[in-house]
Amino acid sequence: MSTAHPPHPPQPRQADTYSIGRRLSLLLAIQTVVGLGVLLACIYAVNVMLFKAKHEEQLQNYAKVMVDIARAGEERGGRAEALAKLAWSAERRPGTYMEVQDASGQTVYRDPPPPFDVSARSSKSLGFALPLANIEGWQARVWLDCSQDARTGQRMALLLVAVVIAGGALAGWGTFWRVRCSLRPLIDVADQTRAIDVARLDQRLSLAEPAEELQPVIEQFNGLMGRVERAYLQLEGFNADVAHELRTPLANLIGQTELALSRERPAAELADTLASNLEELNRLAGMVNDMLFLAQADRGVKARRGEPVALSALVHQVLEFHEAPLSEADLSVEVAGEQQAAVDAPLVKRALSNLLGNAIRHATPGTRITVRLDPDDAGGVRLWVENLGDPVPQHHLPRLFDRFFRVDSSRCELDRPHHGLGLSIVAAIARMHEGSPMAESTPERTRIGFSLAHPTPAGAA
Repeated sequence: MSTAHPPHPPQPRQADTYSIGRRLSLLLAIQTVVGLGVLLACIYAVNVMLFKAKHEEQLQNYAKVMVDIARAGEERGGRAEALAKLAWSAERRPGTYMEVQDASGQTVYRDPPPPFDVSARSSKSLGFALPLANIEGWQARVWLDCSQDARTGQRMALLLVAVVIAGGALAGWGTFWRVRCSLRPLIDVADQTRAIDVARLDQRLSLAEPAEELQPVIEQFNGLMGRVERAYLQLEGFNADVAHELRTPLANLIGQTELALSRERPAAELADTLASNLEELNRLAGMVNDMLFLAQADRGVKARRGEPVALSALVHQVLEFHEAPLSEADLSVEVAGEQQAAVDAPLVKRALSNLLGNAIRHATPGTRITVRLDPDDAGGVRLWVENLGDPVPQHHLPRLFDRFFRVDSSRCELDRPHHGLGLSIVAAIARMHEGSPMAESTPERTRIGFSLAHPTPAGAA
């Protein structure tokens, strides 16, 4: 029995590619053909008009000469002599043919049969009157053989067509060759891009002769590669930090479990082992939850802002949670300032809790921690948590908000609930409120905080 398989989803159709060189060559060839065709057609038309003017002039001259010859013959011998003169002139005007009709329309004279077809399109004719002294009503028509000029015009037309075709082909080929040469920097850029891989993220694009049109693209690509390299290095460092942070609690869990299973133990000892394991598992769960929260923040999740609230009220709520650690560390807290802001209250309280926890860990016993609420120039709010204690080295300040970063790594094992993500979460919550983290440290005091920007109206650019 055959099983019907669901149809495969249709694959997206890739856009057809085209060659810039071929397209430009074709377009320029067409443009050249059209331009040359119009120009040479005008030249051909002018030559045709010149041929027509020449033929009309020749016919007019023949007509004038025939009138003079007929008059001279009539003066000497009347009608018979006039016709004889016309017959005599026939031998002296090759390439022509003439007929004469009287007033009744009867043909009284015609030349010997011509060597050309008088009805052909290459023949031109002109009718005119023979104003004789004693003979009235004679009408003549003379035909001119224009076949030689017609053949010349045909040869000219063929030559012009050949010139148009050759010009278009030459322009197309020349354009294709020039475009290929001009696009060589693009080919070099493509080759350099193809050579970049994970092992060579530090490579950047460059041209021996920088092209003005390509330089912005190269600069943007190099900037992108710099960001990709930094992100890749951060990702590698993050993976190493995660592995390092997870290794210690997992090693503790495995060691304690193996020790508990090595021999039979009383229930109380097993309960202590389970409690210790639960503590490690809670630490792992907290680390995983924090990492998931940071991943959501990195994807651009924004804070859900409610109505404006008094930030000092949020600070006091957080202080109630930290009363025991403050008392144990012999520390007091002062709240300075009052600000109203539309914020995501749970997130802001979480950030404040992390800042207070950090200040409690590093403050000198018997001193005071100050929480400041100040306005900023952009209409937002700045929240600072200040403490007196050992200053943070200046070269560590830019990295305070990096994940798993600790100024004093020797205290990591002693400070077990702290896994190096607290200030990273503060920075993420600041970004979710369109703000940024801040840190300053002097020998007298250290203050760390974040800003909360005024909410952007929905639909604003």
